[in-house]
Amino acid sequence: MSLWTRITEAIAALRKGEGLSAVFEKLSTPPERSVAFAIAVIGLGAKMAKADGTVTRAEVTAFREVFYIAPADEKRAAQVYNLARQDVAGFDTYARSIARMFQGDQQTLEDLIEGLFHISMADGGYHPAEDEFLQKVANIFQIAPPIFQNLRARYVPNAFADPYSVLGVTPGQSYDEIRAHWRDLVRETHPDRLLARGLPEEAIKLATARLTAINHAWEQITRHRNAP
Repeated sequence: MSLWTRITEAIAALRKGEGLSAVFEKLSTPPERSVAFAIAVIGLGAKMAKADGTVTRAEVTAFREVFYIAPADEKRAAQVYNLARQDVAGFDTYARSIARMFQGDQQTLEDLIEGLFHISMADGGYHPAEDEFLQKVANIFQIAPPIFQNLRARYVPNAFADPYSVLGVTPGQSYDEIRAHWRDLVRETHPDRLLARGLPEEAIKLATARLTAINHAWEQITRHRNAP
């Protein structure tokens, strides 16, 4: 059974009146959590795409970049996306249900925000309404402002990200301590680790931007530490 078949079944339960919270209750353990993660990106992504007043082809394409869709599943995926976009439930209802499901798993919530940033930048711009939307979702997810700023800096041009914050270290730590932490982060970004956290295989592409940011931050720190 494909991911999209399982997603469609979960969405069908919503249409029968079970309610979003009830559906997420059923998806609280692996491998079902991968379905919940996908629905979260679909639901919030569809609503965020309307935050600036339009849903562009580029944003739909960006969603397809986060989640690989086989030709046989294209029709089913389109139905799910359109249903989420037309759902009368507010984005905050989605976000709060997701926050409850992944309570204590901040990394997965950060992964989800990262996917939404990818979609938001698909049309080449970052609209203030999209920024407001993402900040509200991040607040519901209880993502600390510095972490949100670092996530934003990976995608939004000219957004500042402190390299020490990106790595989760402080300037007072030794070079060897920071290097060891950087290596740990690189290992944690491996696809196998992400799959073990319950992310669907289709969403592993999110790790690429994260790894790039981690390595860039390490390079910045290295240049600063080695500067004469």
